[in-house]
Amino acid sequence: MVSSRTIASDRLAPADVPDDDAGELALIEFAHTFDGYERWGSFERCAEIANRRDHSSLDALRTCLFFEARRWRHFGESPDAGALAYWRELVSGIRAHLLARQAGPAGEAQP
Repeated sequence: MVSSRTIASDRLAPADVPDDDAGELALIEFAHTFDGYERWGSFERCAEIANRRDHSSLDALRTCLFFEARRWRHFGESPDAGALAYWRELVSGIRAHLLARQAGPAGEAQP
């Protein structure tokens, strides 16, 4: 299932991010609030970022989560424990990026 509700990274808020202990379906739904194929212009570029496990930016983290959710759907299986742990690591990284952005460059809360 691909969500019809995508959220641009510049509009994504910490409240949009599932809890670290969210279930598989919540993680999949959140993964599909981003379209990695569209963002990077091709399946190949999206796959390259995800397979490299590039966690250097908010879009890269969201790409990894999006691609992993798609990968497991393609497998036709539910993700295993290792995959879910990685998904949760990505969600935690996404939240950290958003909180840092919200705090601003000096670490002070932005209006």
